[in-house]
Amino acid sequence: MLQTGCPVCDLKSGLSGDCGLANGRLTVRIRFVWFDIGYTLLYMQRETTYQQALRQFNLDVPLADIEKQFHLCDKLFMRQYPGMFLKPRQVYMPSYLGIMNYRLGISVDVCQLDACWEKIKADTPHYWLPFDGVTEVLETLRQKSIGLGVISNWDCSARDILTGAGLIDYFDHLIISCEVDCHKPDGRIFELALQAASVDARQCIYVGDNYYDDAIGSRRVGMDAVIINRFGLLGVEEIDDCPIIHRLSQIMDAIGSTQQTAIGSS
Repeated sequence: MLQTGCPVCDLKSGLSGDCGLANGRLTVRIRFVWFDIGYTLLYMQRETTYQQALRQFNLDVPLADIEKQFHLCDKLFMRQYPGMFLKPRQVYMPSYLGIMNYRLGISVDVCQLDACWEKIKADTPHYWLPFDGVTEVLETLRQKSIGLGVISNWDCSARDILTGAGLIDYFDHLIISCEVDCHKPDGRIFELALQAASVDARQCIYVGDNYYDDAIGSRRVGMDAVIINRFGLLGVEEIDDCPIIHRLSQIMDAIGSTQQTAIGSS
């Protein structure tokens, strides 16, 4: 699929299944929207806390540079080291920070820096926060009688984090990898979600930030995916076969204003 730079056009050319055009607008008969958690619904206060940690080593790095390099390192690990983020933090974080610091042009003892960063993070309340506009999107989908669920590679903290962020009550089903003993991109975790919701994959959209887990995994059961990348196409330039949005509210362009009528006729 050609990335046009226009989210609506990209969505129109990327989504398959039971869809058509009404009055020039894409209508997809969607009964359920599934979400990833990290960097789809919620973000960590990692950039600001990492900046604080760097200052403890007399390093003053602009926040925008830190945000960009965190994003690029995320995408690098997703693309080149699939499954690495499922391993214990101590397995991947030294390499992750080493690459990021190199790109930031700084040289510092990674172990000492990481220990300092961990302490700052531990003292930071509400470390995971919802992105701006997330609750409004979930409210809008609810008003359209669209089911909501989570399919996420996460440990046993997932439910507590969603509760702390004030989001857990929006979801009809939570499929968490640690609870079902399988993880994305394994199609089984998506099958479990479909079974829980008693819904067909063609009536669903999956929204996530990791193409290699989220789009590839959901396609294994016939579910369309939309990838959210808040830095435009930065870090995902290789993706040419999946819709990319830049903020969560753009998912509404995939569903259309005639959603309830479409559901009623399906």
